[in-house]
Amino acid sequence: MQTKHQIQQLLAASAIGPNKRFGQNFLIDLNIMRFIIDTAAITIDDVVLEVGTGTGSLTEGLAEQAGKVITVEIDTKIAKIAKKQLADLENVEFINADVLHKKSSLNPDVLEAVKNARSNAKGRFMLVANLPYAAASPLMINLVTGKLFVESMYVTIQKEVAERMTAPPGSKHYGTLSIILSATGDIKIIKKLKPVVFWPAPKVDSAIVTYLRNSEKVNLIKDMSILSQIINLFMQHRRKMVKASTKFATGKLKNVTDWSGIFSKCQIKPTDRPGEITPQQYVNLANLCCDYLV
Repeated sequence: MQTKHQIQQLLAASAIGPNKRFGQNFLIDLNIMRFIIDTAAITIDDVVLEVGTGTGSLTEGLAEQAGKVITVEIDTKIAKIAKKQLADLENVEFINADVLHKKSSLNPDVLEAVKNARSNAKGRFMLVANLPYAAASPLMINLVTGKLFVESMYVTIQKEVAERMTAPPGSKHYGTLSIILSATGDIKIIKKLKPVVFWPAPKVDSAIVTYLRNSEKVNLIKDMSILSQIINLFMQHRRKMVKASTKFATGKLKNVTDWSGIFSKCQIKPTDRPGEITPQQYVNLANLCCDYLV
């Protein structure tokens, strides 16, 4: 793992600096990095995905513990530094690309790398990263709802995203991200971080958030795709009453006609707002829609 001075030297040697476009704020507190790795309790059987390699500082620490680390960096210039820094680590696979494909799915190269790694691993598939702000929400949603899902996440993110991840029903930050994470796992903020632990220091606080997939919750979901569609339908019209939101249904949901009956079975009032519905009620809604569409 690298100190602030070492990171600055690496960048200076390549005549580059932190790229604001990619939201590059390097985690420079080695104690925080060690805390993340220790909290994740990574083992030699685990496959770890890191997004936002930077100069490879956290990657080096992850490689000491994991059986396989797949690390992804979008910035071509800094990727050259990372590739050189990580060249001698045989259990690290470096990918210079956007982790997202059209912002709606995971990059095919990343998917393939993870699938190959998981086929040879007995342990967990984990996301452990100092996440870039722009990619955080869509990435986590993809890794929770997709066929290639994570068992756990240990991430540093801006405080705003942390609040969206853990927000309860009725709060201003409650939305698609908090509903999906709560419906499928157990989520909590374990440490708040001041800007000083990053370089350059961001203008906002950050936090370390953990997510553990809960198989009991997941087993209650009949169709993850339908659940995602239900959440998107209502949360895209969160200021409307739920009965009014159904008018905007598309795809399979357009065939649902007995919304009043479904709401009643889920103990949802037609006049309720989408932001007041609990994650479990969204699961119940989706499951009843699945039955209706069979």
